[in-house]
Amino acid sequence: MFAIDSLRIENRRLDGGAPLFTDCKQPKISFSLQNDRRAAALRSAHYALNGWKREISDPLNCFYDGPELQPFTRYEITVTAEDDAGQVASRTESFYTGRLELPWEGQWISDPSYRVRSPKAPVPMLFRRRFTLDKPVKELLIAVTCMGIYELTLDGERVNDDYFAPGFTSYKHDLQYGCYLLRSLPAGEHEFTALIGGGWAVGRSTNVQNTNQSVSKLSADRQALLCELRFTYADGTTEVIGTDERYKVTEDSPWRFGDFYDGETYDTTVTPEKIQWRQAAPEKLKVHPRITARYGDKVLQHERLKPVSWSVAPSGELICDFGQNIAGVVELKVNGRAGQIITIRHAETLEEGELYVQNLRSAKQTLTYICREGEQTYSPCLTYMGFQYVGIRGAAREDIELTAIALYSDLEATGRFSCSNADLNKLQSNLIWSGKDNFVDIPTDCPQRDERQGWTGDIALFASTACFNFGMERFLGKWLLDLKNEQKLTGSIPFVIPERRGVTPAVTTSCWGDSCILVPWAVYLSGGDKRLLRRQYDSMKKYLADVGRFAAMSLPQYGSAYIFALPFQFGDWCAPYGNIPDWFKRGPWVGTAYYFNSCRLMVRIAEELGEAEDCAYYMALSEKIRAAFLRCLTDGKGLLTDDFQAGYVLALHFGLAPEEQRPVMARKLWELIKENNVCLNTGFTATPYILFALADNGFEKEAWQLLLQDKNPSWLYQIRKGATTTWEGWDILTEDGQIKEGSMNHYAYGSVGDFFYRRVCGLEATEGGYRSFRVKPIPGGGLTEAECEHTCPFGTIRVRWALTEGRFRLHLEVPMGSVCELNLPDGQSMILESGSYDEECVYEP
Repeated sequence: MFAIDSLRIENRRLDGGAPLFTDCKQPKISFSLQNDRRAAALRSAHYALNGWKREISDPLNCFYDGPELQPFTRYEITVTAEDDAGQVASRTESFYTGRLELPWEGQWISDPSYRVRSPKAPVPMLFRRRFTLDKPVKELLIAVTCMGIYELTLDGERVNDDYFAPGFTSYKHDLQYGCYLLRSLPAGEHEFTALIGGGWAVGRSTNVQNTNQSVSKLSADRQALLCELRFTYADGTTEVIGTDERYKVTEDSPWRFGDFYDGETYDTTVTPEKIQWRQAAPEKLKVHPRITARYGDKVLQHERLKPVSWSVAPSGELICDFGQNIAGVVELKVNGRAGQIITIRHAETLEEGELYVQNLRSAKQTLTYICREGEQTYSPCLTYMGFQYVGIRGAAREDIELTAIALYSDLEATGRFSCSNADLNKLQSNLIWSGKDNFVDIPTDCPQRDERQGWTGDIALFASTACFNFGMERFLGKWLLDLKNEQKLTGSIPFVIPERRGVTPAVTTSCWGDSCILVPWAVYLSGGDKRLLRRQYDSMKKYLADVGRFAAMSLPQYGSAYIFALPFQFGDWCAPYGNIPDWFKRGPWVGTAYYFNSCRLMVRIAEELGEAEDCAYYMALSEKIRAAFLRCLTDGKGLLTDDFQAGYVLALHFGLAPEEQRPVMARKLWELIKENNVCLNTGFTATPYILFALADNGFEKEAWQLLLQDKNPSWLYQIRKGATTTWEGWDILTEDGQIKEGSMNHYAYGSVGDFFYRRVCGLEATEGGYRSFRVKPIPGGGLTEAECEHTCPFGTIRVRWALTEGRFRLHLEVPMGSVCELNLPDGQSMILESGSYDEECVYEP
């Protein structure tokens, strides 16, 4: 059997789902193949796009270069491939172009009488356009964007299935628009509405913006709408209705309030006849972004969860437990009375039977629903919450039905891991959930408190794990464009992306700043798209130049121009010892190690991009950094001048330690772990690598011992305490049942997943997109079996091993187009082309 398994345009799979609209003039075309023959090879391939044909030399990176694409046009693409046995396969899909810089026929409109007086309380704005069709419409395309977030209806029916569109971007640079295609519309009278909430552009979106003075820092003075209704009639004629003064607008709709942090208020007693409409007017924006068809992944509904238990709090509040910490909303079904007020609060955990809300800080996470008479259903659209528990007041248990709906970006699930240890399986589930819950249009730090920001350090650490489990090219590609645009002229990177103007600092610092290199490299290894590396390349160079500028300032203190300690370092951030100053003082070791690592990655990136001079430059620079690290921050014999776990982890994993010193450093690292009751003692910057530092340096059994530790601090301590997501701190719930401040849904420590895939199962990309990869499992920890699979651009890789009767048995599937280097535990090594393989060897633990 020979078939084209998937066909993608701009890294989005075309499989008959919602249509793809793109403004890319030379869209990327990629595909994967299935073949039941071993070592099958691609002989030739070509694509045809509306009659234009072109040969394909690389199924991963082919870019359309035919006749100029036309705006708002459906294109049919057929890919045909032939293998080396003469078998032929083809696949046909379609996509649409967006505006392709076609001028908007609508204009920005708003309500000029409305002023945002506080970012904590932007009033939702409802726009209405009534129109009459003299003849039936064959197809209606709605192209829309806004300052704020929108929900659209046509004749009372919701048009868009996505949430919080057009998404969170650096509004002064880029703004997305959405396209929604309706297949038919009868002649007659119709009504189109657009509800615009404050969202990220007008509403409060950091914990700092709590005062009226913060209004000036918002991206827009008030919500605004830009929209076109593009009609294609059954007789072939066309018409466009754009936003203009014929639209009506009001702030008197049933949506009385909407805010990401504080929640939503919906009043069903506000009936259409009570609404006072005003004429909309043209709006002049404070910012002037490029407006481009959506290039990220839209936020959609996913899992729907039913309650696992109900209880009544000592205060009398009705408590519902959904059994899983999620980011999302509830759906309420109620048999209500006119004017009945139902209040729903959200929290991650309980304290003495009550909702624990202290870790929300100023966020309210509250829904207020004012009922009409009879049965009704309500779910918010202008907010989302981080929660496992909800508290309900104003309704009896027998009158309501609740469902929790997980909301996150529409990411393709690409990875899976399981093993014979139930605790590790639960840890894998938890890190998957924390990934989902913090991938709500941007990579956030948490989904519940008054933050939910795109912290650069968090995703720098989790990117590799995320790219195994999810298709991240579009999601992180969108975010990285904002990072590139928000980078300062000096080269510094804001701590959060998109930057919150006047609120979040931009200081050159390790790990957080290194996200400009670590994240695109993780995406490239996973997806193989060199275009992303090329786009971000100058940003990487600017950042490292700024690091070099600050490193040079260390000369008086350290006698070297290559120690990266200034101007500020997070150091061993969130480590389970000491306090913030204790973490900061480890900055020279952490900063210099990350400086070295990024230079080494730049060598590989420059090689991929054919930048030979840069390759040589960064190699030479990395050697100078290594020499400075060893001379200034170690005793020259393998011991750091300040003994702490993270310092040894980074020196070992990043390759700073020379070969002769690696055994000394690894032994010292294990001694420090043993002294800490065989528990880790690392913060954000080193925890992702601690198991690698041990296992890759002769301490495999010790790595397993640390992984399976369930005393605090450890990964499995959280499992023992009932976690369903990964936490910001190791012991948010203490042994004696106390609750510490912090998020219970934070993916940074979930980066341990990388060890599951790359060492337990041994699957690791050695070329971008898994064009070549290695499988070198490290069994241990009492596991009798483990398996993982990853859908890469060439197809699905499967690795499964089991220990039986002193034998290590491995099943491996290599997709067509990839090559695998397999290393068995007994030292056997072999190169395997595409196909299914079963290998075994003697195994002695």
